[in-house]
Amino acid sequence: MSRIPNHASDCNSAQENEGSWVREVVKTIVLSVVLAVGIRTFVAEARWIPSESMMPTLKVNDNLIVDKLSYDFTNPQRGDIVVFSPTDNIKKANPNLKDAFIKRIIGLPGDKVEVKGKRVYINNRPLQENYIEDKPNYMFGPVIVPPKSYLVLGDNRNDSWDSHYWGFVPRNHIIGHAILRFWPPNRIGELNQKPQYASPR
Repeated sequence: MSRIPNHASDCNSAQENEGSWVREVVKTIVLSVVLAVGIRTFVAEARWIPSESMMPTLKVNDNLIVDKLSYDFTNPQRGDIVVFSPTDNIKKANPNLKDAFIKRIIGLPGDKVEVKGKRVYINNRPLQENYIEDKPNYMFGPVIVPPKSYLVLGDNRNDSWDSHYWGFVPRNHIIGHAILRFWPPNRIGELNQKPQYASPR
């Protein structure tokens, strides 16, 4: 016995399938947004470079991945490039600044830091830094880095508004560790250059 098509039933079925498809798309979009927000908040996020203060390591418009999780388990190390929120001293100098900063950690808690003779000295030992734009042409310190704080400098030493102007970065202001450049394509790579202690003369 041949079946007579039930147009009403077929129409309802099509509407149900369409509604189901729309629900799945909406669920996927919502889940993607939740995951993206969660990852950005707790794990990693992308940042871009707006200034020349970290030249030549980082150029204007370089895009970076910032690891926001590892410092929950380990302490920042000398040479790490970190993203941090403006400190109280930065806000006093310029209350309108709200954007995060990016610099390189040079002084760890308890370190004695001094800039003299166009070199950086940590605990009276000169650093060998092959990543800077030019040798610093200023004098700074000596200063002792307070507990739970860090001294940061830009790799473009003579064109960077950093710790030698406004002081130290408290540990709780550090957002994360810049670990990878992913744009532009010809500059993709890890950011893992570290300062070394120079050989004594």
